[in-house]
Amino acid sequence: MSPDIANPLPAELPKPLVEDAVRAALAEDLGRAGDITSAATIPPDAVARATITARKPGVVAGLDLARAAFTQMNAEIRFQTKISDGDAVTSGSTVAAISGPARAILSAERVALNFLGHLSGVATATRHFADAIAESDAGKGARIICTRKTTPGLRAFEKYAVRCGGGSNHRFGLDDAILIKDNHIAVAGGVSAAVERAKAFAGILVKIEIEVDTLDQLREALDAGADVVLLDNMPPDLLGQAVAVNEGRAILEASGNVTLETVAAIAATGVDYISSGWITHSAPILDLGLDIDIKR
Repeated sequence: MSPDIANPLPAELPKPLVEDAVRAALAEDLGRAGDITSAATIPPDAVARATITARKPGVVAGLDLARAAFTQMNAEIRFQTKISDGDAVTSGSTVAAISGPARAILSAERVALNFLGHLSGVATATRHFADAIAESDAGKGARIICTRKTTPGLRAFEKYAVRCGGGSNHRFGLDDAILIKDNHIAVAGGVSAAVERAKAFAGILVKIEIEVDTLDQLREALDAGADVVLLDNMPPDLLGQAVAVNEGRAILEASGNVTLETVAAIAATGVDYISSGWITHSAPILDLGLDIDIKR
C-alpha cells in the first residue's frame, strides 16, 4: 500500500494565519515602547536596502511570514523574493531583497529571520531524511512524515515546512484522525476493544490508526479492521516481519528511533510511512542573515 505519487507542491499558507502569527510576534518583540534602539539611532526619514542571504546550504520555507513581518511594520517596505519556498540554497545564495524605511526594516528583522530560519531548518532536516529514503529504500516508496511534536502555536507553519522539505503530514490535531496509543489501549481493555469502540464512534471519513509493539498486537489490529497501524520502536528485522504479516491490509507507519543513520534501513523494510518528531521539535535553524545598506 505504499504511496505511488510524488508529493505535490506545498499549499500556500492561509493569509489570516500568517498575518495573525506575525502580528503576535511583532507585538512580543516591540513591547510597550517599540524599537527604542532604531528610534534613537536612525533618522525617521532614512531609507535602506537590505538582502537576506543564506549562510549555509539548505531548503527555504517561511517566506510569506518574513514578508509579513516587514510589511506589517510599514506598508511602504518592498519585499522581493529571489527563490520560492521549497527551493534549495547554497551558502551565499540571495533569498530576498528588501527596500524601504530603514527603521521599520530594522525593527522587523529579527521576527522575519526567526520565522524564516526556524522553518527553513525544519524543511532542511526533512529534506535530509527524504533524500536518505530516496537513495536507499530500493524504490519501496516510504515517506517521511511529521508528528504532533511541534512548537505550540507554530504547528501549521512547521507542518508546512515539512512539506516544503519533501515530507508529508500526519494529523494536524486530535480532531482530524483517531490514533489509539498504548495508554488508550490499556484503558480500553485491549487492541480489539479499542478499535471496535473507535469504529463505532468514527464518522465515515475518519481514519483509525492504532499503535502496536508486537506482531501479535499487529495481527489483532488487522483482524479488528484498523486502517493504519503504527509500529512502535520495532527494529528493521521486526518491521520486515510486520510487513509480511500485514500483506497490504493496512497502511504501516514506523515510529521510534528514527535518525538519519537508521531511516534508510527502516524504509527498506517496506513500511509506507516513517514518522519523526525530531524534524519539527529539534531541527537546527538554517543560518540566514540580513545585511543592510543605508541610502543617503
